[in-house]
Amino acid sequence: MSEIEQTKVKEKKNFDFVDTIRGLSMVGIVFEHSADLGWIKYDDFSSTFVQASVLQFFKFTTIAFFLISGFLINYKFTEYTPVQYMKNRLRSTIGPWLLWLHVLILMNFIDLWFRHARNAVAYPLPDDVVAYLGGEYYNAVTGTSFWFVLNFLICIALLLLFKKHLYKTGFGIILGLTSLVYSINLYFGWFITEHTTAVFGFVFFLWLGAYINRNYARIMHFIHSITTGRLLTFTFLLFLLSVLETVYLKLNGVTDAYNTLRVTNILYSLSFFALLLKRGAMPAVNKILEPRKTTYGIYLLHHIVITYLLREVLRPFSIEIQDLNVYLAAFYSCIRFTISYLLTFIIVKGLVRTRLKWTIGS
Repeated sequence: MSEIEQTKVKEKKNFDFVDTIRGLSMVGIVFEHSADLGWIKYDDFSSTFVQASVLQFFKFTTIAFFLISGFLINYKFTEYTPVQYMKNRLRSTIGPWLLWLHVLILMNFIDLWFRHARNAVAYPLPDDVVAYLGGEYYNAVTGTSFWFVLNFLICIALLLLFKKHLYKTGFGIILGLTSLVYSINLYFGWFITEHTTAVFGFVFFLWLGAYINRNYARIMHFIHSITTGRLLTFTFLLFLLSVLETVYLKLNGVTDAYNTLRVTNILYSLSFFALLLKRGAMPAVNKILEPRKTTYGIYLLHHIVITYLLREVLRPFSIEIQDLNVYLAAFYSCIRFTISYLLTFIIVKGLVRTRLKWTIGS
């Protein structure tokens, strides 16, 4: 059997657990973006601790998503040349991304128009259309979840550029140190911590995913040598450390205290990922969520759903989350997530069943 054929057999064997991790990661990403809890400043330690704990649980998801994407990329790098791979990736990714990006920009203008109709002084229509559109494009691309699609493609391009070094541990160490720079920067403020400045911080996790694939048997043997109880305990301790680091950063005025590239969160995410690898495929998750069909669509649509549909669903209740105590705020965040995910999932499932499934990359 050739190396490519062996790779394909291995992919088929592992595909169910890949879907499980991908589906759970997307659940966490939607929770993180819909919770609306992180911006509130509490004065006491206990409330800040509860706030950070609620938001920390799903903080493994972004890193897990890059890891599992790197795991899959390993197969594609074997089957295609770098140019072929990027052409296929752009064809399936950029078209849907551009479509929903423009839907968001259109929705933003419609929203402005309605606000202007109600209060022309407070919400004037733009005089300079070109400048307005430029600002809209910039904000939509760099200030929303749409940025991470470009971030992902840039990370892939970098791995392709250094493909001959892909499985060298020295290359991985360099990428890991790059991520560590972002972690340390939270304490020293060498540069602004925004989506766009973290563009190189996630390449390491794509590389690590490919490395795990390459050494899958050896790594899984190591993971299975650790008892589930010990791995759970270790993950829980890293969770607590991540929460405490967040609380420390918040109490010291750091604006991006929930940054994914915090050292403790990186370790927590890797440990949680090991737990998911040890658990393996979850048939119920794969059957209900259908990650292979819905993941990209949910990612593209969830920001629009949270910004506009969720707002209208909750408008009659006039709830101001900052007026709630931390426990009610956490409960309200869970309600926001549930509504957001269900609405997005229903829309995506509907699109999957039609000729418009291409709009979500299916």
